[in-house]
Amino acid sequence: FAPSSSNNGTAPQAGDKRKQHDDNVKEYFPDVPVITYKGPDSTDPMSFRYYNADELIMGKPMKEWLRFSVCYWHTFRGNGADPFGFPTMVRPWEEGSDDPMEIAKRRADAAFELFVKLGVEYYTFHDRDVAPEMDTLEKTNEALWEMVRYLHDKQSTTHIKLLWATQNLFSHPRYMNGGFTNPDAHVVAHAAAQVKQVLDLNHYLGGQNVVFWGGREGYQSILNTRIKTELDHMAQIFKMVISYKEKKGMTAQLLIEPKPREPTKHQYDYDAQTTMCFLQTYGLEKHFKLNIEPNHTTLAGHDFEHDIIVASQYGMLGSVDSNTGDPLVGWDTDQFPMDVKKATLVMGVILNAGGLAPGGLNFDCKVRRESTDASDLFIGHIGAMDTFARGLRNAAKLKQDGVLEQMLDARYSSFSHGIGKQIEDGTATLEDCESYILEHGNPQPKSGQQELYEMILNRYT
Repeated sequence: FAPSSSNNGTAPQAGDKRKQHDDNVKEYFPDVPVITYKGPDSTDPMSFRYYNADELIMGKPMKEWLRFSVCYWHTFRGNGADPFGFPTMVRPWEEGSDDPMEIAKRRADAAFELFVKLGVEYYTFHDRDVAPEMDTLEKTNEALWEMVRYLHDKQSTTHIKLLWATQNLFSHPRYMNGGFTNPDAHVVAHAAAQVKQVLDLNHYLGGQNVVFWGGREGYQSILNTRIKTELDHMAQIFKMVISYKEKKGMTAQLLIEPKPREPTKHQYDYDAQTTMCFLQTYGLEKHFKLNIEPNHTTLAGHDFEHDIIVASQYGMLGSVDSNTGDPLVGWDTDQFPMDVKKATLVMGVILNAGGLAPGGLNFDCKVRRESTDASDLFIGHIGAMDTFARGLRNAAKLKQDGVLEQMLDARYSSFSHGIGKQIEDGTATLEDCESYILEHGNPQPKSGQQELYEMILNRYT
């Protein structure tokens, strides 16, 4: 396991002497300083206006409530390509070598430089983000573990930790018909073998979670698909995961990430409620929680905060891939979250839950293909971190003032006594309800006061 520290990745304050980079490693962002908190009056885009890592909010430092993480794939593998255009970005760590392992190590050097300068404590990756795929599984695993050891050394020197690792079961052509749900058992076995390596490396690197995102676990046509058969097979793989985790004494939290579609027409883990139903159906609910990505939630036709709220209220919220999408674009755009009101609602959920650990707020985000400067990578993260820091401050004030909570208590107060309490406790019968109406008459409509709730939220945001 990588070592821990009481000051891991903390955003430095004025006078902080923390080194910006290792003198033996090339600096890929020489013009970007260590990002510090300068307060709400700052106009410097390379500073935090609201994120002050060690400031106490409701008894905890901001960094503990927020647990920010940077994703490897968009930030260091993204090149600006989209469904209609070629890459627009050329990153310095990708140039000057034909050796994929040398480039992978340069990429890691650039990644940890960004992590340190941003002051984040965590990062995330897919197995194929950090190391290339070779001709055979054996050679692929050799390359992967060479990079895992390199990442372990980077973690040891920077005290940055792995929030979670996951397996890419969607990019290689072998997975075009799915990983766990593929109709070919040979492919399913390969997917399981890949998962085993991720569980092992995540354990070695001290990863606090393991994520399962089934990008191709679904179908394009119902004509060539046996839905229940595929779901049965997926459940069997998850049972193998549980067995292996327990056998090896692993403690990482297991997370499933819902998404309704893309790249498949229909993905089995459609949204939070669908995924919780799957877990309940196959007896997996005590072993998994959910990693919620709001851009996936909106693709499912829900509000940004919906799946976070639903998962949390049922005790199934494990982590959040904090990003957003464009409602006018039909795909998963993975933009940096900049909506303070939405961040306030999300942080209210996290405050009510007492925190998100061992999960975090992972920025599964990419800069726009037109944002081609290396400094844009920093600005996107700084803006999003400040957005959630403002959301945390707003949510704490809302919680402390208690205005909305008191209004909600009043709205549902009829369930605290009489027939309402009997209904809530499960002791009422249909006959009881009929007798109550016959005695008390028809109910009168009561205003939902939506506009008042919205007005009050605006006072804080």
